[in-house]
Amino acid sequence: MSGGATSVLLREGMTRAPVVRFPTTKRATDLKFYIEDINNSENLSVIFNSTSRFARLQGIRCAIAGRNLYMRFSCFTGDAMGMNMVSKGVQNVLDFLQNEFHDMDVISVSGNFCADKKPTAVNWIEGRGKSVVCEAVIPEAVVSKVLKTTVPALLELNMLKNLTGSALAGAVGGFNAHASNIVSAIFIATGQDPAQNVESSHCITMMEASNGGKDLHVSVTMPCIEVGTVGGGTQLASQAACLNLLGVKGANAQSPGANSQRLARIVAGAVLAGELSLMSALAAGQLVKSHMKYNRSNKDMKANS
Repeated sequence: MSGGATSVLLREGMTRAPVVRFPTTKRATDLKFYIEDINNSENLSVIFNSTSRFARLQGIRCAIAGRNLYMRFSCFTGDAMGMNMVSKGVQNVLDFLQNEFHDMDVISVSGNFCADKKPTAVNWIEGRGKSVVCEAVIPEAVVSKVLKTTVPALLELNMLKNLTGSALAGAVGGFNAHASNIVSAIFIATGQDPAQNVESSHCITMMEASNGGKDLHVSVTMPCIEVGTVGGGTQLASQAACLNLLGVKGANAQSPGANSQRLARIVAGAVLAGELSLMSALAAGQLVKSHMKYNRSNKDMKANS
């Protein structure tokens, strides 16, 4: 009715950020500059990439806190979500660096600058996993007849709820109506790590007038969709069946990473549909009425009485 949606993969890269300590801040900065030197970064990439057929180091972003150095490794991981893959590569690099910097003390392979399973500004800005944007244009007639609301009402609601309200709440990546509902459902159904819903649900929903102000342009931008089509829960029978239905089961032999990229775009498309549905119900004042009408427990209570 509206011509479907269009999605684009902006970038991808799974991250892991170990923390190491030195006797002095000067020594910590020595390693920082060593890593950032292009002559050394190429060698570190070779060491990292040697641990996997698919892992490809994209870069290392360093942050200093006193004499502690945090190194945020970003890595292409093929069709795997990639946490284990990137951790293995990071460990290999750390082993090498300890031979070069004998006074380096490895505190942890994960120092929370990654950042895994936490709402963080670094993920919101830099991205983690797959970064996707998805858009659609909904004609005025569909907004009126199907969604039971108006374009101006949706624009006002999105501005006051998803943008202003979330800003007042101090949200990090939470500029949406209910992206996490959709992400959680798909993650469980397709064998992803449900706990990674935290950052994978980072989303900003935009609604703007289109075609002379008549129609609705809606988009979702999601910088941290962490999905894979191989490994982990994707091997379970029901979850593998769901991936097969979506046409993304397993590894893509012709183009490694293509299946997981497509799954991320599917997630974004589903979130877009969910945002349209809930926002329309809210704009039309139908949310509570619908919950009361279709609430199963309410029906069961009446039946039992």
